[in-house]
Order: sequence, then structure tokens, then C-alpha cells
Amino acid sequence: MTNTSALRQKIEQSGLKYRFVAEALGITPYGLQKKIENVTEFKASEISKLSKLLKLSAAEMTEIFFCRKA
Repeated sequence: MTNTSALRQKIEQSGLKYRFVAEALGITPYGLQKKIENVTEFKASEISKLSKLLKLSAAEMTEIFFCRKA
């Protein structure tokens, strides 16, 4: 499960627009929104691209994309 607030914060801190991030992942902004809100899951390739795009450390990537919230 994705840590929604942590991911949104990292995107904001990066200064990137959601549309740009979505296009970099090859999905629509609506598709990105659904993934951020845990309606659908991120693919491994998307996690990898996002991690590079947002310059996430391994710990940040784990905290954001492999969160164990219920």
C-alpha cells in the first residue's frame, strides 16, 4: 500500500507537476491520482521510474511504496 501523504509531499518538494510525473510514467494524471490514493497499485516499473524521478533513497522508497498501513 502506498503512503499517500509521503508520496504527495515528495512530489511537492520536487517541484514537479502531477501531469509531468504522470507522463513520465506513461499514464494519465487521473491514473496517477488513482495509484496515489491506493485505488490501483503501482507497477514495479513505475515505482522504479518514480524513485529515480523524485531522487528517493532506498529507505524513502520502502516507506512510500511498501507501507503497511491498514
